[in-house]
Amino acid sequence: MTSHRENQLLVIGTILALAISAIEPYDLTIWFLETFPVLIGLPIILVTHRRFPMTSLVYRLLFLHALILILGAHYTYARVPFGFWMQDVFDFTRNNYDRIGHIAQGFIPAVLAREILLRKSPLKPGRWLFFLVTCVCLSISVCYEFIEWWVALLTGTAADEFLSLQGDIWDTQWDMFMALIGAISAQWLFTRYHNGLLTKQGLV
Repeated sequence: MTSHRENQLLVIGTILALAISAIEPYDLTIWFLETFPVLIGLPIILVTHRRFPMTSLVYRLLFLHALILILGAHYTYARVPFGFWMQDVFDFTRNNYDRIGHIAQGFIPAVLAREILLRKSPLKPGRWLFFLVTCVCLSISVCYEFIEWWVALLTGTAADEFLSLQGDIWDTQWDMFMALIGAISAQWLFTRYHNGLLTKQGLV
């Protein structure tokens, strides 16, 4: 588990990033839609961190994910400067910052889901855990695509910025594929380290 001091810094950093991002965003409606997971997730963490503390890895990854969402919310995903830099350097045909966001949508929830399943279910490290964590992440990605679809139906013009299609008819499929890559990559990279943290901190 992270220290109390580090937890405080992560929370303060998230709130500051939200506040700065909310200053003259490209579109306030889009800002709210894109930061909604942070606005919901942060209070949940604050309420549950004492009775169900997570490992430092989870908290730090959640903070990173929040920053990715917050940056995309301020500019909209199709206009993030870092995405334009990647477009110039790698000769992409579009601003691919949203691809980073969807990789994170699989990567970070994979570690979170893995920790919850290891601590609250009979599952043990192995193939079934790997498979089910991947399924959870894909389910989250699919649900997010549903939300984007419903927003498109309800808001009309605002949907173009929220969906960030940028002319790609396969954007939805790419989004889910990026989440799949993120979920698999996170488990490959962090399984041993995560298991060690859980054991060291007496959480399993």
